[in-house]
Amino acid sequence: MSDEITERARALLAEADEATRGALKRLASRLEGDRELRAALVALGRARGAALPPGAEDLPATRLLRLCRGREEPSRVRRNPVARDEGFTCAHCGAAVPPHGRTARDHCPHCLRSLHVDVVPGDRAAGCGGILDPVGAQTAGGATRIRYRCRRCGAEKVNRAVLDGDPPDDWGVLSAVAAGEAP
Repeated sequence: MSDEITERARALLAEADEATRGALKRLASRLEGDRELRAALVALGRARGAALPPGAEDLPATRLLRLCRGREEPSRVRRNPVARDEGFTCAHCGAAVPPHGRTARDHCPHCLRSLHVDVVPGDRAAGCGGILDPVGAQTAGGATRIRYRCRRCGAEKVNRAVLDGDPPDDWGVLSAVAAGEAP
């Protein structure tokens, strides 16, 4: 493979990294009928760690460019919450916690504890399962948010307080957390 072809492939891949969907389709037209450029692009994509199947040179040009960018797997990671409104028994205080009814209740309204079970709210993808202790709270933009730290792994996350639920979050416990006092 010549240095010129490799440089053309490098330039094409650099443009593809910054391209919108429409621009990517236009860039793909440069690959039509150019087997050497396709082979150089596949080699660069594999060097970047892109998961390219055998015979990737024969893929449709737009798909080949998308795969060579190496962003296929990260783009499939879920980022939006899963609506999961279920009742539960608090692992810390043992209180029966009913579903919220409008949004998913993810913490106990009595002690404000939660479980480290989600990566994205509702996905149940966290393998930890430790108890999340409230370590802080603040109100901004009309919403009160509770900051948590996992007892088991130390991960930190933030959840919205439920002030209009049945039952609502305990205001005394929430105030203590906001003041930096352990509930």
